[in-house]
Amino acid sequence: MIKRVFLLLVLLLWAVPLWAASEYQIADIVVSGNRRVKADSILNVISIHKGQTVTTPQIDEAIQAIYRLGRFSDVSAQVDLQNDAQILVFQVTERPLVRNVKFEGNEEINTERLQGVVTLKVPDIYDPYEVQKSIAAIKAEYVKEGYYAVEITSDSQINDDNEALVTFKVVEGQLVRIKDIRFEGNTVFDEGDLRDAMDTREKWMFSWLTGRGNYDEALLEQDLERIADLYFNRGYIKVKVRKPVISLVDERSHMLILIQIDEGDQYRIGKIDAVGDLIDVKEQLLSQLKLSPGDVFSRELLRKGVSKITDLYADKGYAYANVSPLSRVDEATKTVDLALEIEQGPQVSVERINISGNTKTRDKVIRREMKVVEGELFNASALKRSKARINNLGFFEAVDVTTSEGSDQRHVNVDVNVKERATGTFSVGAGYSSVDGVVGQGSITQENFLGRGLKLNLAASIGGESTTYQIGLTDPYFMDKNLTLGFELYKTSREWDDFSRDATGGALKLGMPVLDDYSRALFVYRLEQKKIYDVDFWADQDIKDEEGTSLISSLTSSFTRDTTDYRLDPSSGQVFEASWELAGLGGDEKFNKFIVDYRHFWPAPFSTVLSAHGQVGYIQEWGDDVPIDERFYLGGINTIRGFDSREVGPRDENGDYTGGDMEAYANFEWLFPLSKEMGIKGVTFFDVGNAWDTNYLSDWRYSVGAGIRWLSPLGPLRLEWGYNLDPEPWEDRSRLDFMIGRFF
Repeated sequence: MIKRVFLLLVLLLWAVPLWAASEYQIADIVVSGNRRVKADSILNVISIHKGQTVTTPQIDEAIQAIYRLGRFSDVSAQVDLQNDAQILVFQVTERPLVRNVKFEGNEEINTERLQGVVTLKVPDIYDPYEVQKSIAAIKAEYVKEGYYAVEITSDSQINDDNEALVTFKVVEGQLVRIKDIRFEGNTVFDEGDLRDAMDTREKWMFSWLTGRGNYDEALLEQDLERIADLYFNRGYIKVKVRKPVISLVDERSHMLILIQIDEGDQYRIGKIDAVGDLIDVKEQLLSQLKLSPGDVFSRELLRKGVSKITDLYADKGYAYANVSPLSRVDEATKTVDLALEIEQGPQVSVERINISGNTKTRDKVIRREMKVVEGELFNASALKRSKARINNLGFFEAVDVTTSEGSDQRHVNVDVNVKERATGTFSVGAGYSSVDGVVGQGSITQENFLGRGLKLNLAASIGGESTTYQIGLTDPYFMDKNLTLGFELYKTSREWDDFSRDATGGALKLGMPVLDDYSRALFVYRLEQKKIYDVDFWADQDIKDEEGTSLISSLTSSFTRDTTDYRLDPSSGQVFEASWELAGLGGDEKFNKFIVDYRHFWPAPFSTVLSAHGQVGYIQEWGDDVPIDERFYLGGINTIRGFDSREVGPRDENGDYTGGDMEAYANFEWLFPLSKEMGIKGVTFFDVGNAWDTNYLSDWRYSVGAGIRWLSPLGPLRLEWGYNLDPEPWEDRSRLDFMIGRFF
């Protein structure tokens, strides 16, 4: 037996060299079976040529090269003898051409959406790999909507012309939403704390609208990292958050998620040091960490501290400074020693500011918002502020500010890339307000007129109780200086229960920065002729005394400081405004009006925002009585919700509201996303305030409520329900206000 095996091995070893040594003198190369792919395109990818002597391995390499074209489902080769000449023939089977892609069984997701995610294109060569990718993409879309048990298959029908119709067959199954999220092994944080750290949420009563409770695998993976971060920031650096265990229950209509956690031990800070290129006293640099020996280790504080130190270097021109936190864990003492290794790199200057992507907006409109200057030292804080200022213009969908290498290592370029957004609107339509009723409107608004950053506004609105016509133009950088100059002309008419008011006037505006980049002063001169008419017989005598025509000539000076992160939709920062209007610079009316307004925004978990807003106003007569229409009237969607508009404040003996000499109110709000894709937000609020003519700061009025806000295709929509916490006998307990369309 051993002799026979030995003889077989000898024969195999002898035969292999003979096979490898097989050689063919190729007289010609022929491609057979190809219909759409030209033979030249196939022959160009192989390294075999006519008249060449080739071996079998070389032919195999040629077959593989043809396969790599991705156009064939089968490739073979053979050497034929024709007229004593050896002909190399490649036999190919072309993959079909995809002529159409269809979907069957999709009811919850429309065909257009599915066509947008499949990677199989039309027309293109059929590729089984792309079919599988498309199946995975379709399933991912269904999983986003909560159809976790969806099944996708594909079917291909090939006609005589080798053209394929690919059909994706969908069995959607039941809608599966997350019923419960449970945790195991957690002792440091309770389940509520862990759930609060997650974006994945359990289903609720409005899941049909918001999609809350839908399972998203990628989002859940991020949530596991967020949970781990909670532990890292409490010193549990060895924590392990294991892959969740998912179970389908209730006949596969609901999902249970179990997350298992191995917490490990808590670690504290040991020694802290900084080495390398120190531009300041070591203790000053380390103070940026907000960590001291003996403190519980926190990766978040470490990360923020490293970022602050990096910015300190970058603000002094060291754009390429590298701050590397090195750590050493002592298992015996359960401590973490930290050493910051700092390389400052060369000090660099800004060589060029390159602006791209602006097809309409002029370069100077963007460049004048830059806080970094060509030729000066690089400054990271100024660069961040530059991006915020450009973003706050509201002219662009996206603003990207990056740096690139300059002509040498001591120079850096700043690259600003923007994506233009539509800043002009022309609309003719209608809106509805619970205050003004049906309002017809037409407007032309251009926030970036002529690409120069000018704001042009032509508008008209006509409603059952109010009419407004307006034209205005404002230049925020008059004569290319940091000086705002503008004007507006208007004509308004408004009817109330006890009188009507017409006004025709105009205003000139002049603004300039003061103190710093966040603060501005604005001066507005107003000249207005008004008429009080249709005074009710039972109206208060003060209103009757106002009947007739008068002229107002006033100057308003205001100071505004805005530190919000994004002016159009802030989530952090504050806005402070104080104004003083002095009427009596000519004209008939004389008064002083003072208003102080403050709003603060705080970012909260889960992309929510807390805000507090307060306003105090006081009007003082100057010679004559204060005009009835200049007094303070509260109530309604813009001041204290849950009350009728202009019906919070003093009343006369007839029950008519006469307005107050002083007003004070505050709004506390919590805004949260209902649908991020559609831009729908929910809001809950608490309002408090009143207006007085005597007994100031007494008899406060309170309300609570909730609402929805949506930047709809018709314009901003607000639907807010307010509940009067202590209604008077003549007041309703609650009120629903909504406003849709653009109002002027």
